[in-house]
Amino acid sequence: MSLFGDGLDAAVQNAFTRPAPKSAGAQMRYLVKQLKSTKAVAQMLRVSQRTVERYVKDQIKKPRPDLAARLEREVKKRWQPQIRAKARQKAATTGGIVIDTRARMGYTAPIGSTDQDRIRHLTVALPPRYAARLFDAQEAGATEQQLREIAAEALKDVYFQDNGRRAGQLEEVRFTDIEHLEFEL
Repeated sequence: MSLFGDGLDAAVQNAFTRPAPKSAGAQMRYLVKQLKSTKAVAQMLRVSQRTVERYVKDQIKKPRPDLAARLEREVKKRWQPQIRAKARQKAATTGGIVIDTRARMGYTAPIGSTDQDRIRHLTVALPPRYAARLFDAQEAGATEQQLREIAAEALKDVYFQDNGRRAGQLEEVRFTDIEHLEFEL
């Protein structure tokens, strides 16, 4: 489970205009329609082709918990791609993204300053350039650590340095021990 990746996906999913299919049969039918074959869906979900066919015909209604989770994740990953793209584009060009987090934060600064790490709860509106960097990095397959570094740099610029109006000598922000993380477009 990726905290940053899942958080960004959840933020984009809030832009959906219709709810994704809920029942296992409807989810399987959607995936079969998207991938064009029951065999491809079976390989993706690591089940037999016959099992997929049974879900499509509603002969099986209740999947195992692990299969239900994989099924929901794959459907949401493919659901309303144009709406998803528009929401990302809007955040990256005009809207920006809001990060709400409770985590341990500290920074590296000149000697004599109070740079002790402490738990902070922040809700900060990040400008579009940081939303674009986060989404681009996620699309490129960035690791959790790389996404965390981009978010830390954004918090350094927007929260700690107030877009260059204060704390000019701040070198690095440490963003660790994340208890809560949520994004909103």
